[in-house]
Amino acid sequence: MRLGVLDVGSNTVHLLVVDAHPGAHPLAADSTRRLLRLAEHLDGSGAVNAKGVAGLTAAVEEAARAAEDAGVEELLAFATSAVRDATNGEEVLAHVAERTGVRLEVLPGTAEADLTFLAVRRWYGWSAGRLLVLDIGGGSLEVAAGLDEAPDVSFSLPLGAGRLTRDRLPGDPPSKEAVREVRRYVRQQVAARVRDVTRAGAPDAVVVTSKTFRSLARLCGAAPSAEGPRVRRVLRREDLSARVPELARMTCAQRAQLPGVAVERAQQLLAGALVAEAVFELLGVEEALVGPWALREGIILRRLDAIGAGEGAAARVVEGVAAPGARAGAVAL
Repeated sequence: MRLGVLDVGSNTVHLLVVDAHPGAHPLAADSTRRLLRLAEHLDGSGAVNAKGVAGLTAAVEEAARAAEDAGVEELLAFATSAVRDATNGEEVLAHVAERTGVRLEVLPGTAEADLTFLAVRRWYGWSAGRLLVLDIGGGSLEVAAGLDEAPDVSFSLPLGAGRLTRDRLPGDPPSKEAVREVRRYVRQQVAARVRDVTRAGAPDAVVVTSKTFRSLARLCGAAPSAEGPRVRRVLRREDLSARVPELARMTCAQRAQLPGVAVERAQQLLAGALVAEAVFELLGVEEALVGPWALREGIILRRLDAIGAGEGAAARVVEGVAAPGARAGAVAL
């Protein structure tokens, strides 16, 4: 069957179309994204403003048409931290559903971590042993660790690259004082959860996912994306730490000239590097694999598992995300 996953993140609205059925490797058929930067359309009260609502509605409507044109049989639509944290999130979701017919599922941060962990486990298999999975998004950092398909520990921290850049790194380039303060803040947040991770046991492999980590890995010498998802890519702490001071001195335009750095991500790259360096150092990570599968693939896999188990259209991607009526716009996938 042909499935579509619509991911409304802090930076982009991304539609991934795959051909898949239970027990098979999902094959990507199409992928489109629209830069929205929804997290930048928040007013002083933390609500998505009118421009942000209009932009989101247009992006979802466009993605829904693209999914229809691609022959998608079922569209799994979800939103992450930008909508989850907005004070008017329920109203935004209701508006989008009314105008587009697409009802977005709002994923808690722990669900993001769990589903990303599932995708990484399926990609690397049981032979990878105990995994530690790290993902830096626009609004949050997700961490999960464990031996099975469901992690033993998972959590989300408000350390997204976009959020930190917007709230704590003004200037181009930002001042040394601002960089130092962000570094301090990030490390305090991560240090408070180190014990939770260590309780899960020492990992046999560390895997990083997300565009931020892929950009950092490319900057530190990993193979470009054009070489395909099966090429082994790694990000080493030594290489990353050597790059951070350089990134802090650069303007956004200069970062955009670096290999593997998209123009729209250049502004956030320093914040992402500060988070990555802190997590590596505080969790004792010397080297991490760069995984090609993440949250979107995790949602697809969970849906296929539900279909294979005979749960049909009533199955939820995330159990207990919201009780009926708990959040306008939430939908059973």
